[in-house]
Parts: sequence; structure tokens; C-alpha cells
Amino acid sequence: FLLDTGVSLSLCASRCQKFLISRVGEDWIFLILLGLLMALVSWVMDYAIAFCQEAQKWMYGGLDSNLLLQYIAWISYPVVLITFSAGFTQILAPQAVGSGIPEMKTILRGVVLKEYLTFKTFVAKVIGLTCALGSGMPLGKEGPFVHVASLCAALLSKFMAAVFGGIYKNELRNTEMLSAACAVGVGCCFAAPIGGVLFSIEVTSTFFAVRNYWRGFFAATFSAFIFRVLAVWNQEEETITALFKTRFRLDFPFDLQELPAFAILGIACGFGGALFVYLNRLIVECMRKQKTINKFLLRKRLVYPALVTLLISTLTFPPGFGQFMAGQLTQHESLVALFDNRTWCRQGVAEEFDYISHHHAWKHPQVNVFITLILFTVMKFWMSAVATTMPVPCGAFMPVFLIGAAFGRLVGEIMATMFPDGIHAAGSVYPIVPGGYAVVGAAALSGAVTHTVSTAVIVFELTGQISHILPVMIAVILANAVAQALQPSLYDSIIRIKKLPYLPELGMGHHEKYNIRVEDIMVRDVRYITLNSSYRDLQEMLMTGQLKTLALVESRDSMILLGSIERLQLQSLLSLQLSRQRRLEYLRQLAQDNGTHDHLPSLTSDSTPSSPCTHTHLNSSTNSSAHLTYEMSFLWIQSLEVPVSSLMQITEWEEQQLDEPVDFKNCKIDPAPFQLVEQTSLHKTHTIFSLLGLDHAYVTSMGRLVGVVSLKELRKAIEGSVTVTGVKVRPPLASFRDSGNTTNVSEVTELHKLCIRHRGLSLPREPNPPNSPPAGLHKECQV
Repeated sequence: FLLDTGVSLSLCASRCQKFLISRVGEDWIFLILLGLLMALVSWVMDYAIAFCQEAQKWMYGGLDSNLLLQYIAWISYPVVLITFSAGFTQILAPQAVGSGIPEMKTILRGVVLKEYLTFKTFVAKVIGLTCALGSGMPLGKEGPFVHVASLCAALLSKFMAAVFGGIYKNELRNTEMLSAACAVGVGCCFAAPIGGVLFSIEVTSTFFAVRNYWRGFFAATFSAFIFRVLAVWNQEEETITALFKTRFRLDFPFDLQELPAFAILGIACGFGGALFVYLNRLIVECMRKQKTINKFLLRKRLVYPALVTLLISTLTFPPGFGQFMAGQLTQHESLVALFDNRTWCRQGVAEEFDYISHHHAWKHPQVNVFITLILFTVMKFWMSAVATTMPVPCGAFMPVFLIGAAFGRLVGEIMATMFPDGIHAAGSVYPIVPGGYAVVGAAALSGAVTHTVSTAVIVFELTGQISHILPVMIAVILANAVAQALQPSLYDSIIRIKKLPYLPELGMGHHEKYNIRVEDIMVRDVRYITLNSSYRDLQEMLMTGQLKTLALVESRDSMILLGSIERLQLQSLLSLQLSRQRRLEYLRQLAQDNGTHDHLPSLTSDSTPSSPCTHTHLNSSTNSSAHLTYEMSFLWIQSLEVPVSSLMQITEWEEQQLDEPVDFKNCKIDPAPFQLVEQTSLHKTHTIFSLLGLDHAYVTSMGRLVGVVSLKELRKAIEGSVTVTGVKVRPPLASFRDSGNTTNVSEVTELHKLCIRHRGLSLPREPNPPNSPPAGLHKECQV
């Protein structure tokens, strides 16, 4: 009795545990674990990065008696770290190179990128990013942290699925968790949960499911909270505060007369952001076009990052050129100084302030503050553009953020010089706050490069103040308007460089996207099969094309679209028709007719070869998989020592089998592939492809298959190059079409005739009664 009671209690406890985990807290538990894990990873990486940077300063400071040794220590330390980062990443997981946001944008659209969300990639990303940022190069960690958070979410989903099973095995849910993970990556990187969620939505999603909104906010908030609590626990902070806390006055943060200066700053940052994206892409394309350089860098993959690091380290050497651009400061120290609300100069002369912290780095006895800020902005601009092309885990947000802050500080110092006595209002004098211009410039330039507006929210959370909310929003919006009109975002530019299968965004203000129609860009030479196709037609289709899906039509004359069939299904049909079992049965039949069948093996014996479908699936990536199956089967027949006369008969039998019509009963058919009509606009097509994650859609007219549109054609149409072979050029008068045209009576009558004529037609695999129309025709008959 006691044993039965114990078993019952343990069973009840197990059921309660499963209920609580699978029904009550499946999302909450996952998001808490994700936020906690990312906060720990972020804090440990920041600690390691700070340690590496302090080690470099310690080496540099300890050799102050010898300038040559100082220079060697200053350049060798980052070269070693960058070289190790590039080599370690290349050996362990090359997928960890770069930002990670472009690839996550592609993955969230439904494209599968191999080896991108694995444990090896996680290790390579974390270690490589720590070494790259610890070197002091102008690199960022925001983009890589989005990738790291997505890796944590993917690995955590696998772990939870192995332990608890259930909903953790659902692919759609895992995709939703990846969306939340992108927000966590930005949130724990800057301790900015609100801006992190908004930024992740802007850079990774074209259409965002609102049901994932709370997941992103909850996980990002929890992660940011733990990240800042760890800083307090390590006695780095007294309490939870902003990363770059500012002390701008709240009673009069800025005057209305300063708004034009903020607007000009935003427009200038828009041009600067477009120039940065163009320069970054130009560097990569130039190296790829130079075949000699490209081949050399492919063979010696560590030479390029080592040379770039050597150049940048030499230029930032503090006793050398670095003394004119605050070369000894890290990115964090530079931002703290740039966001300071004190004016560094009055009437072009440096103020004799009691320089605390790192402000003395910006003061040079022979050069004023303006020259220092100009040199810092210009040098960091091209250095960051070059450094972000190195094959190491790195991002570009923080370098661009820093450049924008320096440019904004320059504008603020100029304003302070133009108005040395400040602005008089209501009998009071309010001096110019250059730190406010630095905040505006940082938000505007980073927003222009990434084509986002949420950078405004990120700077509010980074600084802990929203006193400059109006200037920041004005500058960010103007910067976005200018940058989007000139260049794609940095992430879309990387997608183009890497040729990832992603659909570009439609530009603003292009009215032609409403006038261009599907019939102008579709491919009219569609590969299809009919209900009357023979197995020989299937064989030719499989051997001459690489399409993953083929259209199924009624006949060549009618071209009525009945559905679509995947390539693997067609390979299975062909393999079954020429399978080894069927050949062996035919051989047995020949042997029985000739009276000699003792030497043939049994169909159920161990010597029976594997299933032809299995062989076909293994070779599905090749053009001639069906032909390989045929040859392997023929060699197997020869190994049975069949007489030559029988081999001739088998060859004739195979030719007869190939000429037979295809039996689609054992084939899975999609009866309702996505279809568009010829008059569908480019704008609507782009929206449908983006929302549903399509890679192709068939174009029909009154049920007839007339063409097909894929991502390739849509991308060419958006980019304006629709004159490539296979794509019809847009009619010259497309802009003058009458959008109010309606279907005439003859077309409607013809459509009803088609529906009536095919009333008795049914798809081969459906068990419906013969009088019911196929699913593929229901939609056309209801037009």
C-alpha cells in the first residue's frame, strides 16, 4: 500500500510539474532564462573587454622611459588580439564573422542559414568579439549581441525541447523567441530595454507580430535589470543608473533659436550616414574586384586584419598623431567626455577648467578644441568604415554613435563660440550646452546609418535624461529622410554584398511601384508538368532544371493550374516507376516464362537493395539524381548474372515504363499554391512576399498559368534593373494605365465556361467524389 501511495504521489507531482511548465509558464520561464543568460554573458564580456583595454594601457604606461618600446607595445597588443580573433573565428565557425543583424533579418524571413545558430558559432562569436573589442579598434558590439542573443535563444530552445518537449519543439514558436532575443541583445548591450525592442523591430522585421511585443519587452527589461544589478554587485556603480549619465539642466535645456542648428545637424548627419554606408560597401567591392588582391587575401586570411589594425594603431599612438585626436581614450571614455555639459572653449580659446576624468585628452597646448574634434571625427569616420570590413565578429553602431557625438560636440562648441554670453531669456542668461548637441548628433548619425528612429529612445535611456527629446527627434527624422533617399541602410548594404536571399525595401516617394505590375516583371517561360506527362518528361525535367517546386497544369492547351509538386516528390515517383523491386519482379516473370528462376534472389532476402526513394533523396542536390538511380539499378541487374537476351528485354521494359503516363496517386500535391493575377501592383506584391515570407508565386489569368514571379525578379524590379534576360521590360506607357479597368463580360463568360468544363476534374491524390471540383479551382470559380 505504501509503495502504491508513493508511486501515485510521484506521478501526481510529475503531472503538476508538466502542467505548470507547459501550460502556465512556458514563455515566462524561457524568457527569464534567456534574459538571465544574456545579462551574464554581457557582463562577463564587458569585464573581459575592460581588462584587455586596461592591460594595453598598463603596458603602454610601464614603458614610458622608451618611446620605441611604447610604440611596439601599443601596436603589437591589438594586432595580436585581432589576429587571434580572425583566426579563431575562421577555424571554428566562419559564420560568426561580422555583425549578425543582416543574417538574423534573413532568418526571421524564413530562410534557413546552415550552421548559423549552433553552439560552435556561439563560442566563436563570444570569444572573437571579446578579443576584437578588447583590442581597442573602432568596432561595436550591438549587432554581434543581437546574434549572440539569437544563438542563446536557439540553444535554449533545443535544451528545453530535449528536457520538457511539448511546445518547445514548435518551429513557429522558436521563430517568435528569436524575435524576442533580438530585443534582448540590444537591451542588455546598452541597458536600454525600450529602445532595444524598438530598434530590433526596425532592423530585423518588415512586418512585426504584435503578440511578440510583450515577450521582447519582458525579456529585454529583465536582462537590462540583471546587467545593471551585476554592475552594482561588482561595486562598479552605487545604484542602477544610466551608462552615460548626463547632467543637463532641466529648467531651460535649449532655446527655440537653437532648433535650426539642430535641424542642420540632423541633415548633415544624414549625408554623413549615407557616405559611411557607401564607403563601407566601396571598400569591400574594391577588394573583390581586384582579383590579385582577392586571391591573396583568400589564401592569407589573417594579413588583412593585421594590416588594418597596424595602420589604425599607428595613427592613434598617443605621442604621435594620436595626441591630436584623443587617441589614448577608449570609446566609453570618449563618450563620457563628449556628453559633458560644460563648454570646453570660450571665443575659440580653451577654458582653464579643472579638467577631471578624461577631458584633458581633448586639450592640446598647440591645437585648439575645434581642430581636435575635426581630426577625431574625420579620422574615426574612415577608420571605422575600414575596420568594420575586417573578418572578425564586430558591429558598426558604437563607432558611428561615437562619431556622431563628436560631430555634434563640434557643432555645440561652434554655437558656444558664436554666442559666448549665452542666450538671454526672461532676464536670465542660459549658456549653450554642447553636450546636448553631442547627444543629438549621436542619435542622428546612428539613425541615418541604420535607417532607424529608435536611436532617439536609445540615447534617452543611455543618458538618463529626455530634456532634449524635441531636438533629438527632429534631427533623427531629418537624418533618416536624407539617408534613405541616398543609400540603403548598413544592414541592407551588407545583405547585398553577401547576396543573402532577402527582399529589399521599397524606396520612399516612388510612385512607379504602384504602376508597375506583375505582368511586367514575371518570367513567362514557366517549367511545368501536366496530368498527361510521362515519366520520361519527369526525367528530362529533373535532369535539366534545379527548381525546388514545379507547377502542375491540366494540359498544354488549357494551362489550368491545378497545384504544385515538390522536386523530391517527383524524384520519388520516377524512382518508384524504375525501382529495383519492379525490375526484379519483371526478371522473375521472364524467368518463369523461360523456366529458369532458381538463381534469382528473393524480394524479402537481405540482399535486396535499399529503397529507391532513399537513394533519390540522398542525391536530391544533384542534377542527375534520377539518372544515377537508373544507372545504379542497371549495374545491380548486371550483378545478378542475367543472360544478355534478358538484359535487352529489361532495357525495352524500361523504355516502356518511361513512356507511361505519370501516376500521381502516391504523390503529395499542394492544391493551392500562392497565385497572383497579372494586374497585381509591385507594391502589393512586395507586401505579400514580405508578409508571408514567399520565395515565388505563380501568375494566373482566369485560372491559366501565364508566368511566375520569384524573389530574383522582384528584387530586380525594385532595384530598377528589369531588362535582364528572362524578365520582360516594363511597358513605356505603364504609368498612364487606367487603374479602374474592370473585367469585361466575355472574360467572365469564358471563366464560367472553364469552371463548368472542369467540374468533374479532381486532383489525383484527393479522395473526393468525381463530381466535386479540385481545391485549386474553387478559388477561380468564386471570382
